[in-house]
Amino acid sequence: MNGWRRKGETIVAGFEQQEAAVLRGLVSQLEDMLTARAEEAPQDELAELTGIRTGPTESPDDPVLSRLLPDFHKLDPDNPTREDIDSAAAMRSIHEPELLDKKVGVAKIVLDTLPRDGGNVRLTFEQADAWLGALNDVRLALGTALDVTEDMPDELPEDDPRAPHLGVYHWLTWVQETLIQSLTS
Repeated sequence: MNGWRRKGETIVAGFEQQEAAVLRGLVSQLEDMLTARAEEAPQDELAELTGIRTGPTESPDDPVLSRLLPDFHKLDPDNPTREDIDSAAAMRSIHEPELLDKKVGVAKIVLDTLPRDGGNVRLTFEQADAWLGALNDVRLALGTALDVTEDMPDELPEDDPRAPHLGVYHWLTWVQETLIQSLTS
């Protein structure tokens, strides 16, 4: 990939076959995780009658999902009150379905616009914005799985099982940065 470029009202980049396969694989895995979480939502008759969906009331146990779907109301870890716990559960129940829809939607846009065998990608500004969201989600997920921290070196020792994946994380960061640059130029 040679980075994103702006051509008039279009954002353009070319992806090699392997790059497209890696990105499609990561985005597909993320979409599957988010869809599975959405399917865990409780079903109730009132929601079906009113069209008001509710989601789970508890944070995901999975650290990656927990990072992608943070609490909407922070609890004092030293002294959580019953009122705060109830508020956090209500906020999650109300807002998580919409957040899941947004995250799954941007993942679908990437999968719809990125050729399976690589090649040129041409995006509208709206699609580019969706790509930014999906790239951010993939980076957050991969960064969580790899336990990336600010003080982590750019390269890990070869015997570290995270080493090859850290390269993918850095590549995703570069893809995201060049997309941002093309949108702001």
